[in-house]
Amino acid sequence: MTKSANNQAMTTQEVAARFNELAKQEKWFEIQDELFSDIVRSIDPPNSPWLGYAEGKTAVRKKGEVFVKKIEAVHRTHTTEPVVGGNHFAVGRETDITLQGFGRIQINQVMLYEVKDGRIVLEQFFY
Repeated sequence: MTKSANNQAMTTQEVAARFNELAKQEKWFEIQDELFSDIVRSIDPPNSPWLGYAEGKTAVRKKGEVFVKKIEAVHRTHTTEPVVGGNHFAVGRETDITLQGFGRIQINQVMLYEVKDGRIVLEQFFY
């Protein structure tokens, strides 16, 4: 369980703030290492040409690594500030990349996260 300064589980707001701090630095694997639960699930849209579903921290990490290996060039990235509601937070993400097998693509998405006991237990992408 991720702990806050007062040694209690981080709130959703605290998790979102730390996520934002790391996302602004493009430290996506650090986000996984630090904030994801061992039972995290990662869900892309059903007909995604790039990625699908993964369950468990190791499988979610592999899903990310597979995607990153396909990136030939990064032209622009931007992540919005998180919006928190209950035990969820969402960010907008714009990515302009050249992807092996697809060429240059732009992905504009909403990334939704669910927090439980100070850890992210779900990430779901809408694009």
